[in-house]
Amino acid sequence: MDLNTVVDVLRPPSGRPGADWHTGDAWLAGGTWLFSEPQPNVHRLVDLTELGWPHLVADSEGLEIGATCTIRELHEFAPPDGWPAGSLLRSSCEALLASFKIWNAATVGGNICMSLPAGPMITLTVALEATYRVWAADGTERTIAAKDFVLGNHRNALWPGEILRSVHIPGDALRKRHTHRRFTLTKLGRSTIFMVATQTPGTRDLLLTITAGTTHPVVLRFDTVPDADTLQGHIDAIHADVWFADPNGTPGHRKHLAKHYAEEIRVELGGLR
Repeated sequence: MDLNTVVDVLRPPSGRPGADWHTGDAWLAGGTWLFSEPQPNVHRLVDLTELGWPHLVADSEGLEIGATCTIRELHEFAPPDGWPAGSLLRSSCEALLASFKIWNAATVGGNICMSLPAGPMITLTVALEATYRVWAADGTERTIAAKDFVLGNHRNALWPGEILRSVHIPGDALRKRHTHRRFTLTKLGRSTIFMVATQTPGTRDLLLTITAGTTHPVVLRFDTVPDADTLQGHIDAIHADVWFADPNGTPGHRKHLAKHYAEEIRVELGGLR
């Protein structure tokens, strides 16, 4: 779609992006959402595609993902041996409802910053206890836990002029056992609910992340695998306003799926089969 309110494109930004940020600016990376609908309040695009940020850096501390890394690049990344949860990278990419053209353009950072309930890069990074490195327009930076970034449907913790620079997934999280459940109305449809659970090797702890069915990620942490009633009670305690409603599912349907999948996960990671 032509954005007929845009009067300037800064490509590439001189110096650090955001140094001269002003109202009406929009970051341009993949642009898959930006060009999908009218943007009447956008008057200048700040192009990030040629900044040369490293896209994927794996070391003993974990995995650093540049915000401009594309979904395609992340999907093709081969995790090092010893990262069992590394397979979630590919699974999460495959949960993105998009054509191959979108995969080649859409970025990890863009999917996160859109902050939609069904954003699979949000699911991935919250479930693997990631942190986000954020640059501010005044030259400072801060770190935000992935679980605290999305505040609601299409709302997040970014301040005006801030930009997501990179995502860090810690090695400890990548070395965990994991399982996931996802429901869609059609085979290649948008997620109605996407749940991921991880467990530290040699322990019986449980970290359960619920996304897509909720307006923001819900994380349930247990020191040991809970009994069925306790787990169901924690899901019942999620406030009614948090459950998401759209054509892919009602809040009641999504809550039902969460309780059903949570029990499957509890049995699987609890070794109760």
